Amino acid sequence: MPDCWIFSYGTLRQPDVQRAIFQRELRGEDDCLTGFRVGIVKISDPDVAALSGSAEHPGLIRTGNPADRVAGTAFAVTDSELASADAYEAADYARHAVTLASGKTAFVYLARS
Repeated sequence: MPDCWIFSYGTLRQPDVQRAIFQRELRGEDDCLTGFRVGIVKISDPDVAALSGSAEHPGLIRTGNPADRVAGTAFAVTDSELASADAYEAADYARHAVTLASGKTAFVYLARS
């Protein structure tokens, strides 16, 4: 049983980003998040932009509309790995708990406003 789940719809699904952040590639399960759509976040941390290969990352926008769904991957992580993800996302995103379509409670990173 994992310590927790992270839902990723963007760069945390990239194997090279996972290896750099978690020192391993994560195994995940397809899932989706209802009531959100994807927009763009301008990345302020040059190290994060260099690691991911882009200064623009996907960012979730809460719509509350059940017809809006974002496909992604739920990854089982340890508390230590969650802290590593927090450090990667720190400048431009904040962690929030959500319920995925599968019923899993997961953390997702939403753009800071």
